[in-house]
Amino acid sequence: MTVLATRKDLMIVNMGPHHPSMHGVLRLIITLDGEDVIDCEPILGYLHRGMEKIAENRTIIQYLPYVTRWDYLATMFTEAITVNGPEQLGNIQVPKRARYIRVIMLELSRIASHLLWLGPFMADIGAQTPFFYIFRERELIYDLFEAATGMRMMHNYFRIGGVAADLPHGWIDKCLDFCDYFLTGVAEYQKLITRNPIFLERVEGVGVVGGEEAINWGLSGPMLRASGIQWDLRKVDHYECYDEFDWDVQWQKEGDSLSRYLVRIGEMTESIKIIQQALEGIPGGPYENLEARRFDKAKDSDWNDFDYRFLSKKTSPTFELSKQELYVRVEAPKGELGVFLIGDRSAFPWRWKIRPPGFINLQILPQLVKRMKLADIMTILGSIDIIMGEVDR
Repeated sequence: MTVLATRKDLMIVNMGPHHPSMHGVLRLIITLDGEDVIDCEPILGYLHRGMEKIAENRTIIQYLPYVTRWDYLATMFTEAITVNGPEQLGNIQVPKRARYIRVIMLELSRIASHLLWLGPFMADIGAQTPFFYIFRERELIYDLFEAATGMRMMHNYFRIGGVAADLPHGWIDKCLDFCDYFLTGVAEYQKLITRNPIFLERVEGVGVVGGEEAINWGLSGPMLRASGIQWDLRKVDHYECYDEFDWDVQWQKEGDSLSRYLVRIGEMTESIKIIQQALEGIPGGPYENLEARRFDKAKDSDWNDFDYRFLSKKTSPTFELSKQELYVRVEAPKGELGVFLIGDRSAFPWRWKIRPPGFINLQILPQLVKRMKLADIMTILGSIDIIMGEVDR
């Protein structure tokens, strides 16, 4: 009688680029020994659109609608970084009201991003209910965005020296109502998820990153703060007007997937605190700095000239970027979103280098999944929180 020999060789599996819980088009080539992961190689570039090159032949105003397509779940942050660079190059002051409006929009965007991280992350590890719950709150945030900017996702709202439009009548009261409602929603999530024994079994001690290791890999955002490093650019760089509000940096010291979940849940409640303070203390005054128009290089069009009558009533403002280098950064929901900008005394940037948080946080994935089980890959990848639009640019 022939005895079947068990095969000892390793198996190579393709995960993605169209895996249901891949959060975009990411492909992982995984080497398996049974259920154990021996090696993992991420393959990027399926969503590369040449965003940095496009920036080099567009004015900043023309480029603004493009940037919302990097991290399309936290679009306000990509707009903020795009206008912050030229503002610092031209030393343009932003009115206080505009700064407050920006902070409110950024924090609402942070909550929306964390919500759309939480739902799919829970679905990845087998909990379907939160996935439907998060859309309830997220829709309310998008309603607020739509009322203020006219768009639900790709807002095109930030401008050099301020914002595109003032807050509509009644918006502040509506936003305050949302804040009160959302705090009950967060309490509901915590009751449903945080002490759930099945959830804890899946995330506790999975994908552990130490503090020193996180710094060496260049991690940022919740990935860094979950490893015991209290580093938040809103406290470090004092951009916009974050130092005028009372809030705390959320951090944990275990460095596992559970810590990353707790940091993000904590950040949502802190964002609500910031929004409430900003709404109650929002000053009057202009919502954009009209002085910024002095950088406008467009010639005055005559009533009867061809441009005015047939091309456009109002030419797009072009700001001359002075000949210097600059690195600007903001604390996006996923980590440090930065842009390295080189001006060349023209309306176009000479170089526009994006530092996306997702791309740098993703580097540590192969190391985290080695010697883990196959099912843990989705838990670890989900806890990193990547959006392929900004990873591939």
